[in-house]
Amino acid sequence: MKTIRWGIVGCGDVTERKSGPALQKVEGSALVAVMRRDRRKAEDYARRHGVPRFYDDASELIDDPEVNAVYIATPPSSHAMYAIQAARAGKPVYIEKPMAPTFSECEEVIAACRAAGVPVFVAYYRRALPRFLKVRELLEAKAIGELLTVNVRHFMVPAISGDSDMPWRLNPKIAGGGLFVDLASHTLDLLDFLLGPITSCDGFAANRMGAYPAEDTVVGSFEFASGVLGTGTWCFASPVPLESNEFVGTRGRILFSTFAPVPVVLEADGDRKEWDFSDPPHIQQPLIETLVNDLRQRTKSCPSTGVTAARTSRVMDTFLRSFRDRTN
Repeated sequence: MKTIRWGIVGCGDVTERKSGPALQKVEGSALVAVMRRDRRKAEDYARRHGVPRFYDDASELIDDPEVNAVYIATPPSSHAMYAIQAARAGKPVYIEKPMAPTFSECEEVIAACRAAGVPVFVAYYRRALPRFLKVRELLEAKAIGELLTVNVRHFMVPAISGDSDMPWRLNPKIAGGGLFVDLASHTLDLLDFLLGPITSCDGFAANRMGAYPAEDTVVGSFEFASGVLGTGTWCFASPVPLESNEFVGTRGRILFSTFAPVPVVLEADGDRKEWDFSDPPHIQQPLIETLVNDLRQRTKSCPSTGVTAARTSRVMDTFLRSFRDRTN
C-alpha cells in the first residue's frame, strides 16, 4: 500500500485528539471515512476534521473500496465483531484498547485476521512513547542491577456516587469490567512491553463502594519468565489519588507513572537522576507511525499487536475471574 486510507468505526471522544488527527498527519496515511450510529455526529466530525465521507452504518464503511484499513474505536463490547468483519473484508485492523472484553474474544479476532492474511494492531500507544522507552533503556542497561520485584499502585477517588449517569466504562456488559479494565490494561501492557510476558498470575477483585456493577478494587500478583515477581493494587474507591510503578533491583529502583506527566526517576548507587518528557499533541501518533510503516513496507516494527494485547487481556481475565463468577 502506498497510502493507508483509514476508515474509523466509532468516531467518538478518543478520536478527536488522541488518534484521529494522527491518522491524517503521519506520512503515507489518510483518513477518508468515519462512522457513528448518530449520523449527525458523524457528519459533524467529518466536517470539522476534513474527512471526505461519513456513515451511520459500520458495514458500509468497512465495504467502502476507498477504505483499505479500519480503525475500531467503539466501546469494547463491539471490538471483536467489527474486527472480524473488517478482517473478512481483507482489511488490516487497528483496535482501541482493551482489544476485547475477554481473552477468548481476542483469540477469535487473532484467528480471523490470520485466516484472512491481514495484520491486527491494538492502541496500547504507551509502548511507543519516549518516557517508557527510557524506562526500557534503563532496564536493558541494568541501571538498577538485576531486577528483583515490581510494585504497581493505582488509587483513584470514586468516579461516580450512586447509579445515575453511569458511563459505559463502568458497565461490565459494555466495557468488560470497570476502570480496572479501562486503565489498568495500560499498565499491565507496559509491564509486558518492558519485562516480557507474564507467565503466571493470580488475583482477587471486589466491589467495595457499591456505586456501580463493576469491580472497583483489584489486587494481583504475577511472575515473569525471568523469575521476577510483582504485585499490583488498584482501588477506584480511594479517598486520595495515587499512581506509581516501582521497579526494584539489586542496585536501586526506577519510579515512573503510567498516566501522570511526572519524571522518570532512577535511584541507584546513592545517586538520583530524573528525566522529564512531554507527550506529543496526538498521543497515539508515535505508535500509528510504526503500524503505518508496517502496512506500507511490510516490516514488523509496531510493538503493539493482537498477540501482545491478548496477553494483557488474559492477565485481566485471571484477576477478575472469581469476581465475574460471583456476579454473572
